[in-house]
Amino acid sequence: MDAFLGRVAARLFPGAPGDHGVLPPLLLALTFVTGLVDAVSYLGLGHVFVANMTGNVVFLGFALAGDRELSAVASLLAVGAFLTGALAGGRLPVSPAGRPLRLFALLVGAHAVLVAGALAADLAGASAYVLVVLLAFGMGLQNTVVRRMAVPDFTTTVLTLTLTGLAADRPGAATVRRLASVVAMFLGALAGGLLQIHHGSAAALAPAVVLLAAVTAVAARSSGAAPAARGEAAP
Repeated sequence: MDAFLGRVAARLFPGAPGDHGVLPPLLLALTFVTGLVDAVSYLGLGHVFVANMTGNVVFLGFALAGDRELSAVASLLAVGAFLTGALAGGRLPVSPAGRPLRLFALLVGAHAVLVAGALAADLAGASAYVLVVLLAFGMGLQNTVVRRMAVPDFTTTVLTLTLTGLAADRPGAATVRRLASVVAMFLGALAGGLLQIHHGSAAALAPAVVLLAAVTAVAARSSGAAPAARGEAAP
């Protein structure tokens, strides 16, 4: 699996400086998850985003202006939970040199638990606000760890600059990465929209939990294998 993901990463980063290992395909999986959970939050939880904070700030303005289809409370909860998740992730110590995947696996694993909690809350009939808080907190964690990994063109939640780069820059290696990010987000939103509209929130959240758990497992395994490959003893 690691070798396959490494080949995928090499295709996404032809000639790019730095060794990002298995991260590029894992970040694409997280981008797909973003589409899934934002489909759930926007279509099923009252027109609020849990990943796109730009949208929530705009929605908050619209709600305060008098739009009755939008909820100022939901937007504030989403932004607050997202910031709390980002704060929590940002306070964790930086991983030792050569071990960035340990932190990545930890925070994505925590995100998986939060999305699983949202799934359980939905099945139990909990308030939409509970799901918004859990999902937004998880996306805050995801954004923190992705920011720390600093892999070019894979933000996993925001496509504005990605699309700008596609249009403004000459075609090159970055074009492939940017297109892959856009396609992953689109497919996640499409799949999430279909599942949410026809089967409900639980059906759309379930594959998100599975994908996050898989990303966590691959990252944890790669983190443990990395030092051995360099001739170091794994702790």
